[in-house]
Amino acid sequence: MTTGNTSRADTNRRRILDVALAELLRDPDASMDQIARAAGVVRRTVYGHFPSREALIGTLTDEAVQALTDADASARAGVSDPAQAVARAVLGIWEIADRYRLLIALAQRTVTVQGIRDRLAPLREEKTRVLQRGLDEGVFSSPLPAAALALVHEQLLFAVMEAVNEGLLPPEEAGHAAAVTALTAAGVPSDTATDLVARASDAA
Repeated sequence: MTTGNTSRADTNRRRILDVALAELLRDPDASMDQIARAAGVVRRTVYGHFPSREALIGTLTDEAVQALTDADASARAGVSDPAQAVARAVLGIWEIADRYRLLIALAQRTVTVQGIRDRLAPLREEKTRVLQRGLDEGVFSSPLPAAALALVHEQLLFAVMEAVNEGLLPPEEAGHAAAVTALTAAGVPSDTATDLVARASDAA
């Protein structure tokens, strides 16, 4: 295959993924035909890149998890205080909240919750290390061990995003609210958590 054809194929693949993300957020049951029409290609082109709907969704899920992992790492870079690290990580992840929306939609319709949980394991392990450091330093206080608290934080973010989807929480308030809630769940007093998140927002 020539370089030009390779480049065109890569462009088509990226467009299919981007359109599929938008279509599945709108309708988690969207078919390959719907995705092909929305992408402006024939169904054969979609299947040429992704042999099944499951393969397409698996790729989107992997990309979503990688985006969340990258956002978490970037937000925490150079931050030594565990509470600030948690606040910045939640705020950073919330900037790509559509990826969370995708994971929620797929967990409900296509990809099993366990499948998504397995993919999120490396991110959860990193969060566990941050929480353990905070517990060791007395920054956090919880009856839960760090690994269990990390799982609580993970589910908390999904729950807050569902609250946004259900119209129970304004989207513009969600990131701040999620970060404060994550800190209070780790035993940080509410006033302190609110101040920490405000400072993290200013530093972003």
